[in-house]
Amino acid sequence: MTNVSETPTLIPHSDAAVDESGRVRTYEVRTFGCQMNVHDSERLAGAMEAAGYVKFDLAAEAEANPDLKRSASSAQPDVVVINTCAVRENADNKLYGNLGHLARVKEKHEGLQIAVGGCLAQKDQALLLKKAPWVDVVFGTHNMGSLPRLLERSRHNHTAELEILESLETFPSTLPTKRDSTYSGWVSISVGCNNTCTFCIVPSLRGKERDRRPGEVLNEVKALVDQGAIEVTLLGQNVNTYGVEFGDKGAFAKLLRACGQIEGLERVRFTSPHPAAFTDDVIEAMADTPNVMPQLHMPLQSGSDRVLKAMRRSYRSEKFLNILEKVRVAMPHAAISTDIIVGFPGETEEDFEETLRVVREARFATAFTFQYSKRPGTPAAEMEGQLPKAVVQERYERLLALQNDIAWQENKAQIGREVHVLVANGEGRKDSATERMSGRAEDSRLVHFEVTPGSEIPRPGDIVTVTITEAAPFHLLADDPSGAPIKVRRTIAGDAWDREQAESCGVPSTGGAKNLGSTSIPLVGLGMPTIRVATTPIYDPEDGQR
Repeated sequence: MTNVSETPTLIPHSDAAVDESGRVRTYEVRTFGCQMNVHDSERLAGAMEAAGYVKFDLAAEAEANPDLKRSASSAQPDVVVINTCAVRENADNKLYGNLGHLARVKEKHEGLQIAVGGCLAQKDQALLLKKAPWVDVVFGTHNMGSLPRLLERSRHNHTAELEILESLETFPSTLPTKRDSTYSGWVSISVGCNNTCTFCIVPSLRGKERDRRPGEVLNEVKALVDQGAIEVTLLGQNVNTYGVEFGDKGAFAKLLRACGQIEGLERVRFTSPHPAAFTDDVIEAMADTPNVMPQLHMPLQSGSDRVLKAMRRSYRSEKFLNILEKVRVAMPHAAISTDIIVGFPGETEEDFEETLRVVREARFATAFTFQYSKRPGTPAAEMEGQLPKAVVQERYERLLALQNDIAWQENKAQIGREVHVLVANGEGRKDSATERMSGRAEDSRLVHFEVTPGSEIPRPGDIVTVTITEAAPFHLLADDPSGAPIKVRRTIAGDAWDREQAESCGVPSTGGAKNLGSTSIPLVGLGMPTIRVATTPIYDPEDGQR
């Protein structure tokens, strides 16, 4: 049984959060890598604000200092925190490239502090300070709450501070959290991983799986809903082994059903499962629980049984396809996404053709495809048969072309369907140009919809009901040719958005979500998951490797 603490972590106010003139120092968190890292960055931001720092805002800085309006690029935060990834090959290059730039910035910005944490910091440790001696703080994946204390110590002693713990002592969920969303949030159900995939370095950096007790998880979900969130994603490196540590192999299915009993919680998602441990009771719980969404991310990695064995993925392609068939029988409209690695050491053309075969049969709504990259410290890095870049690139492009065609066909099949879209903030990068709004349907497909004249303007967190009129490989469109007003259902999440916007403008809050009365959403909540749910797998969508 785990002895990791669930006691809330209190971050004391730090003297280092104020400079010699009495000005509150600003911070910025930069995240490289996976959604687990993004989730951790919310905790880091919460810890910084609890310690007294304020988030860097270029517009606010320019308003306070008119000189910056003429040269806004010169404005910099007082503390830059980089939360790193060690999974992809370009993670090192991205980190040290950023650190090189910050070294030049630091020469001009007196008092600038640089902190590096996350998986790459856990792996490189003192080597990081050797390669970038201008870094002030290095911390690991197991001691995120130490960041403000380490910054204060570094500032006082004028030395670099290195603190890496080899095992988790406190669940990250106990840390204060800076929420970026009023309507969605992550809830970690476990940390670490017990798998031994030969291509993955995560278990050695985040440790063995540690499970939180169901009551702690459900309390956190309820607290999110009380603050106005209506969508939650349960997060873990391998969610469907949840409960093994405390002796209940059926705990994840039970947890999904328990989430279905939480009043006000409209959407439940989870990421990521492992095909080897994915059981029928989870499929039944998904199908039987109305607020569990018809969406599943199921990592394939390879369609070749020979390659899967070399990867130490303890399932084979037939089992994988059988799982998908069962899911679609139980939930006919389920959208299934996956991860695939191209060019694993020793992969032959015949192996790759097997991957293409499985992709054709699986008909994924989305596939996150990666070119294999050698990661020091993993068994795969030492395997014979490392493939030339040109071979991997050519296979990658063939897979991408096939999957994009399948995704487009699957999206075209949605035309004419009525869908319920959770309105998002910032999902559509071209919304202002196209005069549309965006959000996710229940199956997690991205939908851009027209707000016709005379329609009520939905808020982020509200639900709109629209009919799909067009499809592209990566999104759907809903433009009503009749011009009829769209159907908008106002939600407690939309109310929470209103309150947050009013507070940011200094307007007293008057509305209230259920169970909140006129209580406003705190900018920093103790132990609350906070990230806007993007319902994508645990990888960086902009790492250039897919």
